[in-house]
Amino acid sequence: MQTILPAKHSQWLLPVLSGLLIGTSYIPFPPWASLFCFVPLWLFWRQQDKLKNVLAGGVLTSFIYTLIGFNWVTYTLHEFAKVNWFFAGVGMALFALFGHLFVPVAGAAWFWTRKRLACNAGLSFALMAVLTALAELYVPMLFKWNFGYSWYGAGLPVYQWAEIVGFTGLSMLTILTNLLVLLAWRKRATIQGKLGFAAVLLVFAGLNGGGVWLKNRLPTPDAATDVLLVQANIGNLEKQSMERGKGFQAEILTRYFQATDAGLAENPQVDFVMWSETAFPSLLGGEYNQSFYAELLQEFLRNRQVSLITGAYAKHPTSGLITNSLFAVDQHGTIVEPHYSKTILLALGEYIPGEEIFPWLRTLLPMVGHFGRGPGPTMLLKLNGYAMGPQICYESLFPEFSQGLADLGAQFIVNATNDSWYGSWQEPYQHLYMTLARGVEFRRPVMRVTNTGISTVSLANGDVLELSPQDTGWAGAYHVPYLTQPPATFYQRHLNLLPGLLWAGLFALLGAGFMQKSRRQPAG
Repeated sequence: MQTILPAKHSQWLLPVLSGLLIGTSYIPFPPWASLFCFVPLWLFWRQQDKLKNVLAGGVLTSFIYTLIGFNWVTYTLHEFAKVNWFFAGVGMALFALFGHLFVPVAGAAWFWTRKRLACNAGLSFALMAVLTALAELYVPMLFKWNFGYSWYGAGLPVYQWAEIVGFTGLSMLTILTNLLVLLAWRKRATIQGKLGFAAVLLVFAGLNGGGVWLKNRLPTPDAATDVLLVQANIGNLEKQSMERGKGFQAEILTRYFQATDAGLAENPQVDFVMWSETAFPSLLGGEYNQSFYAELLQEFLRNRQVSLITGAYAKHPTSGLITNSLFAVDQHGTIVEPHYSKTILLALGEYIPGEEIFPWLRTLLPMVGHFGRGPGPTMLLKLNGYAMGPQICYESLFPEFSQGLADLGAQFIVNATNDSWYGSWQEPYQHLYMTLARGVEFRRPVMRVTNTGISTVSLANGDVLELSPQDTGWAGAYHVPYLTQPPATFYQRHLNLLPGLLWAGLFALLGAGFMQKSRRQPAG
């Protein structure tokens, strides 16, 4: 006999459904439910009269979608922390509980607001949508994703609007579209509801058509370069052992030399070569340019008359800490200064949050890296007359960083990454499109090389060229057209416009709520 859940229990299926819809709409899945994935959760919130239920519904949604969309954290904990799969699974569950708190935060903000205002259903749902979009933007996340990236991952032309509103803006608009779908759903039996659904589809189709127009009206590039991306496929054990002084430097460098030679044999006319994050297995810069391995590198480049962009370690000039850096070396083997050092470090990977205030944290977590910080997006790498915007791994997730490079006049962005800690299914594709997204926002090519994949180039129009294979040695040549003096995009000039409009919308909704409340209060 089929069991039918009581209404008070069955309503909890709504946040579960939202979690499933969100989780299966994020890269590497297609964004099939992105325009309505929050609708079940918001319907659930509307039914609640207790804050704890609103919070629990938000946590349940974020827990489920994080398990689906970010289950690579399990692999990372197993690979990086060297724990067995059981404890890695426990860590994954904890990450799912706390990794995306913007959902329950938005619910709590809405509940607090509703208690103090007079809100009809339409105003109440509008507050949910705006607060969810703002919370997604401002509540901290370890892996700063948003709903806009999924449109790029799926190749839908709507992503071209990122040059106007950025991918954060696309995410906000995606969340707000959920509100339109919800309002149409509530009137689905009426002609107004059916027209509402039709309007959403028509607008979405129009935005995709506009995306095609935005792409086609871009200026024709006036220059081009040929780059060889080299992916030597150095495993985590080898990199960790090398970093701890247990050898492997010679083997790592030899494999990069061999992969580079194989690529140059097929593509001898490239303008420069790119190696991945910390590819060079020793220190560079200053006195270290005369070290044994540095001289091997310089001789290798001189003999082949080719230039190189490579990740390497360096020393911070004042603190003396090791830095995760990016160097340019010309075809004569001369290391071009200044080099760039990574500024936005990975918490609990490259630094311990709060260590400056509580030094005892270093004793508690000795396995965590302790890196010096670079100068931010305040310099370009100069090589062969190019103006390159340097970017290392995680820094690609922050539009403000790439905006700084674009403001300096970067002709293209060079990104060096190591994605070997995350497995081969989800994170490499998520991180890939999050990195290439910056090229669409600021209309510059992005050259991305990784240790184990995925390495590729995206053009200023958003086209993604051939993807490298994963977990294998590889070298690939790319012809990259670019503008020598790229103009600033609308998003570059007005980075905070859409968040500002969203705040204005929130204040307008609050004002409407206060007016409704004042009209309901008895006179005298």
